[in-house]
Amino acid sequence: MTSLDPRPAPAARTCSAGWKRVGRRPMLLAALLGTAGLAACGEGPSDPATAAPEHSPPDVSSPAETTSPAQEPAAAPSGTTTPDDPLAGWSLEEKVGQLLMVGVNATTPSQAAEDAVTAHHAGNIFLSGRSSASATEIGRTVSVFTGLTESSTHGAAMLVATDQEGGDVQVLSGPGFSSIPSGAEQAGQSREQLVASATAWGQELASAGVTMNLAPVADLVDIAAPTSNAPIGQWHREYGHDAATVSSQARAFAEGMRAAGVIPTFKHFPGLGRVKENTDTASGVTDSVTTRSGDPAVAIFGDAIAGGAEVIMVSSAYYSQIDAGAPAVFSSTIVTDMLRTEMGFTGVIITDDVSAAVQVQDWGAGERAVKAVSAGCDLVLASADASVAAAMATALVSAAQSDPALAARIDESARRILALKSAKQGG
Repeated sequence: MTSLDPRPAPAARTCSAGWKRVGRRPMLLAALLGTAGLAACGEGPSDPATAAPEHSPPDVSSPAETTSPAQEPAAAPSGTTTPDDPLAGWSLEEKVGQLLMVGVNATTPSQAAEDAVTAHHAGNIFLSGRSSASATEIGRTVSVFTGLTESSTHGAAMLVATDQEGGDVQVLSGPGFSSIPSGAEQAGQSREQLVASATAWGQELASAGVTMNLAPVADLVDIAAPTSNAPIGQWHREYGHDAATVSSQARAFAEGMRAAGVIPTFKHFPGLGRVKENTDTASGVTDSVTTRSGDPAVAIFGDAIAGGAEVIMVSSAYYSQIDAGAPAVFSSTIVTDMLRTEMGFTGVIITDDVSAAVQVQDWGAGERAVKAVSAGCDLVLASADASVAAAMATALVSAAQSDPALAARIDESARRILALKSAKQGG
């Protein structure tokens, strides 16, 4: 998972072409088993904290100073298509699939993960677990899934993500992957050194077909006892304890990833550095400190937006000073009003894991997906349990069929995700 996010390429995109639906399943399973047999895996959660399943920067009320082309969704109004609309000819089921990112064990992919893609059109995958397989072996696993896009995702490329922060949050560690230091250790490097280091780490990911990293951590742990912060400080994931340092180092890491052709993800908005418990392993996790404006923890994300952030992850904690009624991933106040409108973010918004995180288990899997998309999230992350993808896809399709506003939201998010993919392919 991503919130311990130790809950938990252009350089070398490995896609197998020519997959056919006839006879596909035996071929796919054989390929998966072959990859698993080659891998020497050190299995474990992608997030240490998921043993069970994860500044005075500019005023945050100001819109982003710059945005990248990847952030701009297609101009066609939601709910309608034109000949040049990227959604022209798509079924509702295919559009919903673009909003799902499902977990694929990096060493031994499950049948549920395959089914999420082939039966429910899931358009994005997250490499999970703890793998000591080589970059070449990981690339084989990735290519099996990316090879399914022609028949299952309307031909759209997949976002292939993982958690490669460093320290206790590093999914891929076999031959071809460096041992990455923790965020706290990375903070000791100069900005220039960190950009260079992150570029090298990103190139390793790209060589295995990974196109997106759910990092850097942009959380401000500015409490008296940093290690009492279970999701971040306990694992030394933070880049420092003042906003200016965290902002600078997080953006340096992101710059290196971009240079390698890997999409960075700033997390966990509006900040997960002031809570006591981990949303992956506890319920009712609440931040009673962070405020909607003028808060240095939030301003770090404002800096990221001004620097062209393509993707921001929203946490599943409650924020009593902003919206006490719902976890952030289900809060339109936090996702749409605050992040989209007040802060001017036009990129892709992804949830933290909402498949196995204890924080969201009071809602059914399908309801979680509907609530997240209705709040304004684009990508629904089911990184810890791919089996919930079926319920999520079914619920979104069913709800959209009777709710034009949700159908329009799905179109909006699908266009935004396709724009990110298009920019990635052209970059």
